[in-house]
This record gives sequence, C-alpha cells and structure tokens, in this order.
Amino acid sequence: MLTVGIILGWTALAVAFALTVSRPSATAPQAAPFVGGGSVETHAWSRYHFRPYSMSLLFIAFEMEMMFMYPWAVVFVSEGIKALAEMGMFLAILSVGILYGWREGIFRWQ
Repeated sequence: MLTVGIILGWTALAVAFALTVSRPSATAPQAAPFVGGGSVETHAWSRYHFRPYSMSLLFIAFEMEMMFMYPWAVVFVSEGIKALAEMGMFLAILSVGILYGWREGIFRWQ
C-alpha cells in the first residue's frame, strides 16, 4: 500500500508539472502586483487584522474547560488523584492559552 501511495503521489506531481503553464520570471514587471505604479512596501496581509480572533480564542478556552469539567466531576470520585493530576495538566494548558490572549489584549475593551 505504501508503494502504491508513493507511485500515485509521484504520478500526480509529474502530471501537475507537465500541465503547468510557464509563468514569466519573478523579475518581470508583469509579475509584480499592481499598486498604482509604485513598488510594494508591505505584505498584503499586514494590513488586515482579524479582531474577533482573540475573543474566539478566549471563548474556546473557557468553553472547553467547562465541557471537560462536568464529566470530570463524576469520574473524580472513582479515579481520585489520577483524575486530579489530569485536570491540573488540562488547566495548565488552558492557562497558557488565556495568558496568550491576555498578552494579545483580549481584556482591553475598546
């Protein structure tokens, strides 16, 4: 199965390479993006900032915490210290996400 996968992968790459239309070189003026005659100073994505990202990160962190804590409370009685250690590791990982969000300024309401 591995051999068939490798052969199919190389075949797909060969077909893609054979069907590729040649492009002008990167130094050609046609290859540069249109910016009204000037040269590009910044990358296109640097202008956009997805503001809801940080809030969704915080929501997912707290939502996952609650989704894991409800069943954990039931299992904690039977498992004991092992369940407590697992919850500690889980909360430590979530804390890293929350601290990252804090650093990004989630809690600054503008």
